[in-house]
Amino acid sequence: MWIWVVLAVVAVLVLWVVGVFNRLIVLRTRVEEAWADIEVQLKRRYNLIPNLVNTVKGYAGHEKEVFEKVTQARASAMGATGMADKAQAENMLSSTLKSLFAVAENYPQLKANENFMQLQKELTDTEDKVQYSRRFYNTNVRDYNIKTQTVPSNVIANMFGFKKKDMFEAEAAAREVPKVQF
Repeated sequence: MWIWVVLAVVAVLVLWVVGVFNRLIVLRTRVEEAWADIEVQLKRRYNLIPNLVNTVKGYAGHEKEVFEKVTQARASAMGATGMADKAQAENMLSSTLKSLFAVAENYPQLKANENFMQLQKELTDTEDKVQYSRRFYNTNVRDYNIKTQTVPSNVIANMFGFKKKDMFEAEAAAREVPKVQF
């Protein structure tokens, strides 16, 4: 009789460990998927920037310093690895894009250019999608971190090497999507 009780307890314990482990795998996979969504939107953003720079350059060719900063910020953002580096590079890129739009405001013909207006619209749409993707990522990271740090699931997380994930945080100045009025 005692053997059956012990076997039942062991079976319940094994099933609980398997259940917690599987839940941690699901949460980690959601975090990875959410990060991939951010990467897709950032790639779209990176692809729009050269077209935007070239359009503005056609009207404001003497603003060389602004174009160089945007190009350098884009290259840094594309090459950034790790959450902290990526967030910092993205914040720098957002800042340089604001200066590019500030330059564009000085050129009425540029503001009326259909190509520029379409690029601006696409970039704004992409910025909105990046912001949504960041929120989605952070929500999944929050759920994952809670599961890996709360008792009793933290025991299983530590046993199998599940580590805390970092949130994607923007600097205070970069928390708002650039608003450009033309």
